[in-house]
Amino acid sequence: MNNQSQTNPGIKRGPALTALLVAGFVGLFSETALNIALGDLSRLFHVDATTIQWLATGYFLTLGILVPVTGILMQKFTTRQMFFASLSLFLIGTVIAALSPVFGVLLVARIIQSMGLAIALPLTQNVIFTVFPPQQRGGAMGLMGLVMLAGPALGPTLAGLILDTLSWQWIFWLTLPFLLFSLVFGSIYLPNVNEVRNVSIDVLSVVLSTIGFGGIVYGFSVSGELGWTSTTVLTSLVLGALGLVAFGIRQTKMEQPTLNLQAFRYPMFVVGLIITSITFFNMLSLLVILPMYMQVSLLITAFATGLVLLPGSLLNCVLAPVIGRLFDKYGPKAVILPGTVCIAIAYACFTQLGVNTSLWMLVPVHIVMMLGIGMVIASVQTNTLNALPKRYYPDGIALTGTFQQVMGAVGIAVMVSVVSAKQNSYLATVANEPTQAFATGTTTALTVSFALALINVVLSFFVKKTN
Repeated sequence: MNNQSQTNPGIKRGPALTALLVAGFVGLFSETALNIALGDLSRLFHVDATTIQWLATGYFLTLGILVPVTGILMQKFTTRQMFFASLSLFLIGTVIAALSPVFGVLLVARIIQSMGLAIALPLTQNVIFTVFPPQQRGGAMGLMGLVMLAGPALGPTLAGLILDTLSWQWIFWLTLPFLLFSLVFGSIYLPNVNEVRNVSIDVLSVVLSTIGFGGIVYGFSVSGELGWTSTTVLTSLVLGALGLVAFGIRQTKMEQPTLNLQAFRYPMFVVGLIITSITFFNMLSLLVILPMYMQVSLLITAFATGLVLLPGSLLNCVLAPVIGRLFDKYGPKAVILPGTVCIAIAYACFTQLGVNTSLWMLVPVHIVMMLGIGMVIASVQTNTLNALPKRYYPDGIALTGTFQQVMGAVGIAVMVSVVSAKQNSYLATVANEPTQAFATGTTTALTVSFALALINVVLSFFVKKTN
């Protein structure tokens, strides 16, 4: 991209960003919306619970594999080419999913959808950091933070409403108008803003990246089912670790690396990456564990569970742009530090959950949690990428996007395993009370999250404003 694009009056930033954010919302909504229907789909397609979970695991696995590659793709192809590729994959995957007659077809459709999201999220960040000057990036990233939180958070609520009134296929059919809107808006308003270079895609780097990130995500994803001592789990994790080491070594020896690791030379980038990774680890695991707790231990319906989580999600949607403007005006620490404190307070309250916990208590605690997450995610990402020179934006975006998805998948796997292990221990040694056993497992997992949240509070003191 040339430097004129930031001030070029021909670029209509609002409509262009709208096209990207709508596509991102649909992708992130799809990330969690189907989770609430897994039980019904398991019976419909005559597959067990382990198999049906691949509709979620496969989505994360694809993101973990493809997001690292987007850094080089955004340098090789134009903004519009990447956008149309993303929307095409979204549309094809959504239609196939809605028409799926068997489980295998639905799984393939989910993977195609995930490929579209793997392009859309890094592309949106790259456009923001290219067309918005530094003093306006906080507000723009606040809007993206709204999408990143609202999509996964509203997924279970809206999907529960759909399942209560329509069939599961409508989870996909109802997203088509939004995807078509994004396609039309993007085709009209989204310009080419990136600088296309004559770079080659190193096949070996892609293979090593796939083995590395794919092995890590897969190993953690099946650990809850197979156990941490399983040969499959250990082999997958070891291969993943070796693949990442080999990938990193190869990048340092290439003149034009697939993913430039020079971003790790900048301290604020590293600090921000750690805070973001912990936040996504905790947030995505909470989006799985908390609804399960409410349905298993408090014995409320899936739709009622969604309603409990709705106020926090809606408040976050309203405040996200405000938080972005506060970042632009007062700097990162003024937003990030209180955000990490809010998250830690919410987790401290969540560690007290039990079978007699009142729903009215969950609502305000979840509101505090979502407020804190909204203050942290967009602000940290903005400050993290601002720490890098412009030429490293695609690589920094690819790195942050990869760590977000990989840590989210790992967080779900680890926390579900902790819940399951503590639940089984309670049933075997204390009493045969399933509701209390699951509540005990939940509080154990959330205590781990509370400890991680405290680490983020400490790290937030080291955050400095970057240019």
